[in-house]
Amino acid sequence: MAKKDGTSQGAIATGPDRREFVAGTAAAASLAAAGALFGVQPAKAATPKKGGHVRIGTAEGSTTDILDPAPDSSAFITMLSSTYLSQLTEVDANGNLQPQLAESFEANADATQWTFKLRKGVEFHNGKPLVADDVVATINHHRNEASKSSMKAFAAQVADIKADGDHTVVLTLNQGNADYPFILSTGAFSIVPSKDGTAVPDGGVGTGAYILENIEPGVRAQLKRNPNYFNDKVAHADTAEILIIADAAARNNALVSDVVDLIDKVDLKTVHLLEKNADVDVLDVTGTLHYTLPMNTTRAPFSDNNVRLALKHAVNREEFLQKILLGHGAVGNDHPISPVNRYFNSELAPRSYDPDKAKFYLKKAGLNSLSVELSASEAIWTGALDAVVLYREHAAKAGIDIKVNRVPNDGYWSNVWMNHSWCASYWSGRPTEDWMFSQGYAAESSWNETFWKNDRFNTLLKAARSELDENKRRGMYWEMQALVRDDGGSVVPLFANHVMAFNKNKIGHPDKVAGNWNLDGYKLVERWWAL
Repeated sequence: MAKKDGTSQGAIATGPDRREFVAGTAAAASLAAAGALFGVQPAKAATPKKGGHVRIGTAEGSTTDILDPAPDSSAFITMLSSTYLSQLTEVDANGNLQPQLAESFEANADATQWTFKLRKGVEFHNGKPLVADDVVATINHHRNEASKSSMKAFAAQVADIKADGDHTVVLTLNQGNADYPFILSTGAFSIVPSKDGTAVPDGGVGTGAYILENIEPGVRAQLKRNPNYFNDKVAHADTAEILIIADAAARNNALVSDVVDLIDKVDLKTVHLLEKNADVDVLDVTGTLHYTLPMNTTRAPFSDNNVRLALKHAVNREEFLQKILLGHGAVGNDHPISPVNRYFNSELAPRSYDPDKAKFYLKKAGLNSLSVELSASEAIWTGALDAVVLYREHAAKAGIDIKVNRVPNDGYWSNVWMNHSWCASYWSGRPTEDWMFSQGYAAESSWNETFWKNDRFNTLLKAARSELDENKRRGMYWEMQALVRDDGGSVVPLFANHVMAFNKNKIGHPDKVAGNWNLDGYKLVERWWAL
């Protein structure tokens, strides 16, 4: 439930249930080279149009969602956080890092200290001026020992943060991190107002391009343009509505029946039907999105790496690509780094479907057969249940019985993910290797979905973060990919394209669409426009 924030803004109405970019010399090369990572979909040159209303149908959201952006409770909240809130930095459609609330930022020689100069004249939606104390309180909200932040592992890298006047923030890390400004671009690190030195993260008040007028968790959010937004080149529509439509067929119907203007996570089985519709365009964007099947490595039988290796050899990835994604992606290799990432290990041999090798690893585990349960819901990604059923067929040839546990869509991320011993999951990927590994695989991360701990991996992770020699850093990340592939607790069968469909008579989009996250980097409301 949204709450009154204590800074003169009333409570957000809820549902009945509920550039100058200045980089330090030590870090500049790292930041610049991370640009142009993501595949983008070229389009006809288009000129934004002001006014009108934009309606988006998105697959993921829950009645358990909360406004505090830190836990990043669903993609719905992530998109909202990137719309009514703002971040210090942002990743543009080409994968390049840009200032947002920070007009500039620079590092010292070893990237252990970052200085952010804030834009002047920025206001929260309740009229409160943005000052450095708000940024300090926001970061400390993630550092709090009791914090449920999805970015807690990154916040733990902060040794000290302080305001130097009203418009300068000095952030000191406990070790050098040349990529840290990338991390601050995520919706979870959105800057929220503070009161008496404490962040107020759940009042629905931000500095973003749109003002949050109403939210019904698990149903919808309604927004209107912020007339005082500091960037007049975005926020074209007067108003916008984000509707949660978990069922893929229902999303398709909502688009063709003019209930919404755009849908995400298009059902690939029926995408050909949408392509035949003269009013509809389908957008296929390549990036770092990947599907995972994480096992809890602290629980038997997944605590035995031989069992994990058996399961990794028991899936036919090529068949997954053709039958689940219909070719809209690429096969995975049991680690999260995409070929578009800067330090992708191009020499790591792809893992093939091999039932005999799976049997070999079962025998090493002292087993002749294996029966395990795999939980999934169609809401997490289109085709997830089909994928699990197909995996069951593949694994049977290796003497592995995968029992499919179909679970409810609502509450999946709070009730199933990281609670069931084996389940389906996905990651949009991250702009840098350090970010992806730190959030998804580091021993201390609250989002380490496999609970995996590997001493060598964690040592390399910390060393690579502050290593400024490109060749040494590449070698570290290459080894880390091999460690995750061969010892980690997740089957990563697929990298998937972001597939959206929209009514081309109702909504327009920029020449380039970001692939770093879904829905144009979750900036779709800000970057697209009504026709």
